[in-house]
Amino acid sequence: MKRPPLVRTFGLTALAVGSVLAATVNSAGAAPASPLLGAVQRDLGLTAEQAGARLAQEAAAANVAPAAEAAAGPAFGGAWYDAASGKLVVGITDAARAGAVEATGADTALVAHTESALDAAKASLDTLTAPREVTGWYVDERANRVVVTVVRGARGPEVQGFLDRARAAGPVQVEETTDVPRLFAGNVVGGDAYYINGSARCSIGFSVQGGFVSAGHCGSAGDSVSAPDGSAMGTFQGSSFPGNDYSYVRTTSSWTPTPVVDGYGNGNVTVTGHTPAPVGSSVCRSGSTTGWHCGTIQATNQTVNYAEGSVSGLTRTSACAEPGDSGGSWVSGS
Repeated sequence: MKRPPLVRTFGLTALAVGSVLAATVNSAGAAPASPLLGAVQRDLGLTAEQAGARLAQEAAAANVAPAAEAAAGPAFGGAWYDAASGKLVVGITDAARAGAVEATGADTALVAHTESALDAAKASLDTLTAPREVTGWYVDERANRVVVTVVRGARGPEVQGFLDRARAAGPVQVEETTDVPRLFAGNVVGGDAYYINGSARCSIGFSVQGGFVSAGHCGSAGDSVSAPDGSAMGTFQGSSFPGNDYSYVRTTSSWTPTPVVDGYGNGNVTVTGHTPAPVGSSVCRSGSTTGWHCGTIQATNQTVNYAEGSVSGLTRTSACAEPGDSGGSWVSGS
């Protein structure tokens, strides 16, 4: 029997996990891997030439980001990739820092609040208990605000009380939404996957030494994991949810971890490293239900308020997921 690679089926939720430690699929400056190029072209409505240029610009922006942030010093107000200029833009609260930042190759924008102030405001919201009508909150670096999303039409006293406390914490902007977050784990039909205790289904994320990582809401320590054909794969060794949403599955000796992400007919991606991708960058995901799709990173450091509890440290993207996409990888870069 030919077993599928450990990293086969992907997708966490509509919100990608972590600060998008985006997997780089080639060395810096190399031509983009074909699965990213074709999917970015399709999903962002670009020509092949435009998609290739964008991926190269995003790689350059990611490389510039650490030096640009250091040059901004305590005046750093966040950074994002600007598709119009093709460059990294760094927010600064002190115009005197502009020259040093621009010397790194980034553009600058004068903002009112430092990123540390925004992160502190967001962290204070993380200590609050939110009603279910409040779907989440995140730092919007381009808007230089903490955005709180609320179900459209929600007007109850609990909602208003939460918003009052949120506004007292710092620069908060409230936005209404029709999207209510939900977890995408369960008995759904898809491609290659893994099953928890012979019933619930999730997708494998990235291979790590001795096994793979996935979503925390997929299983708990001690839960058994099996392949779609019923053969034993391993056991959950650790899991965190809510608060965080990640897990580690230790596989049996019959399974060999590989650095592969399924491109779903577009060619597989070999992951060679990771680096944070700036807000505004393209990001692609591989999902067992919906295949290979791309979008852009809209914000980092988001908290999502599920019915089961809040999860912090997530990344907001426009590449949505569907049931059966839980637990998998997101890749970005050139």
